[in-house]
Amino acid sequence: MTSSTTSSPAAALQPTAGRRCHTVLNSLHSTHYFSPDTGRELGELGITHRSAVNFAVRSAAFGPVGPGVVTAAFYNYDHELVAAHVPRIWRTASPEDVLAARLRAVDTTLRRLLGDDLVASPEMAEAADLALRAAEACDRSARPLYAAHADLPVPEAPHLAYWHAATLLREHRGDGHVTVLLGAGLSGIEALVSHTATGKGMTPKWIFTTRGWSQEQWRAAGDRLRSRGLLDAENELTEDGVALRRDIEAETDRLDRAPYEHLGAAGVERLTELGTLFIGTAMQAGAFPADLLGKR
Repeated sequence: MTSSTTSSPAAALQPTAGRRCHTVLNSLHSTHYFSPDTGRELGELGITHRSAVNFAVRSAAFGPVGPGVVTAAFYNYDHELVAAHVPRIWRTASPEDVLAARLRAVDTTLRRLLGDDLVASPEMAEAADLALRAAEACDRSARPLYAAHADLPVPEAPHLAYWHAATLLREHRGDGHVTVLLGAGLSGIEALVSHTATGKGMTPKWIFTTRGWSQEQWRAAGDRLRSRGLLDAENELTEDGVALRRDIEAETDRLDRAPYEHLGAAGVERLTELGTLFIGTAMQAGAFPADLLGKR
């Protein structure tokens, strides 16, 4: 795969350009988590519980690991929920079979959401080339989810290669983000509560459904954030809370800058443009639940 896009050495990468690019790439990557195709493919392997499906497809790159590894790497899931399904899932299906099923589900999902013409378009091939080029500069150090996925082969089909590269870039940023959250003194559930308070995170309904936390645990996390002056009585971020979330994103940007600097400003701009086209099309096709994001 080749691309005609070249980056000018004189063009400076804007501070949040990588974040914007990541947002559209991550959104496209995430479509398979909400796709019935993923549930169907994993169901044929004998993995049917929604949480088990999620843990299987995202952690399969590690091999047949135990619940501690998954809880540590995923960061914002309740360990009891993880332990209810891991490692039992590996007695049902091998990680290799799960990875193959995941890729089949991604193929079906992208074809359904984007259409065969867009999947087979020159723009898709160009986006795959750009995203893979950016991923060349990712660093395995202290990034377990990225490192595990970086050991997987790149699919040949352009739309799957694009999805694979988006996965690498998503997990690279995510691993760095966890490091920043730890440095900020936010536990997994505290990170979720404070992110939801920004209005940009998942709603509590979806967090309770997918992350395993109870409403009591959610309230207790809010109390801890209030004791730090980060959340007010109405569960809104205080000025200090807004500043902390802003600093967290800025530091995450810094740790995740290398792939986008490697691609260059023009390449990042083009990859963002193409990614916006793809995810816009997918969202119009109903890729995500309408009530996924927000404060309530």
